Amino acid sequence: MMPLTMAKPGETVTIRKITGRDEVRQHLAELGFVVDGVVTVVTEMAGNLILQVKDSRIALDKTLANRVMIS
Repeated sequence: MMPLTMAKPGETVTIRKITGRDEVRQHLAELGFVVDGVVTVVTEMAGNLILQVKDSRIALDKTLANRVMIS
């Protein structure tokens, strides 16, 4: 497992685990980041990510992206 920040633009990955406090995990779940969910990295700028989750594009900062573990 590795953090979402390690994924390259254009790569589609599967979420395996979400770490952090309950509030952080709940917030990410509300955005569509759930275990076994599929996420595509659209672009990366200074460690911050633009992600395609289902039918939405979402921006995550480096801190939040590091809480999402992928494989």
